[in-house]
Amino acid sequence: MLIKEESSNHFSVSDNRSYLLIKRLIDITGSLCGLFILSPVFVLVALIIKLEDPSGPVFFKQVRVGKYEEDFNMYKFRSMVSNAEELLKELLEENEIKGAMFKMKKDPRITKIGRFIRKTSIDELPQLLNVLKGEMSLVGPRPPLPREVAEYTSYDKQRLLVTPGCTGLWQVSGRNSLSFTEMVELDLKYIKSRTVYWDVKIILKTFSVLFGKNAY
Repeated sequence: MLIKEESSNHFSVSDNRSYLLIKRLIDITGSLCGLFILSPVFVLVALIIKLEDPSGPVFFKQVRVGKYEEDFNMYKFRSMVSNAEELLKELLEENEIKGAMFKMKKDPRITKIGRFIRKTSIDELPQLLNVLKGEMSLVGPRPPLPREVAEYTSYDKQRLLVTPGCTGLWQVSGRNSLSFTEMVELDLKYIKSRTVYWDVKIILKTFSVLFGKNAY
């Protein structure tokens, strides 16, 4: 629940301990079950990534901004060429989404296996480790990059008042077809009225959009 501050468009989060405890139990149970059940997928994807690009690592570790603007290392399966970060500088002008994010449908840095695992969100599976560690939750606002947060307004930073998630209202409402502004509004809508029921509903709905056309 959010408490609106007087004479302001900003909110402060009121922690519901019962909700947070149940949410954490769901996160631990869900991440452990996911890591166990999906372990064959981890092995298969790792082998394919190595076959396509033997010189690069299987996993991609990237600094993201979490709750209360604290940095942490977020894990993914590597879906881009090894020097993707260096190449990004040359592509910034081709950004296809407004606001403090970078999205490009035909990003030349993405590998062949990378396109498939990004389309199906398989590249996100290692974030179950972040969930288990408590750095992320199964449901919550997506954790942004530090360079993106540097462009945030104080209003935008409200999405950093809670633990970031693997999926959220933004992902099941349009994903990359939405603008940055729309993403922020959806995140704040979730934060304002989040419940265990809504979290479970978002998790279930996530499965129906994994192969959606707006994933890239």
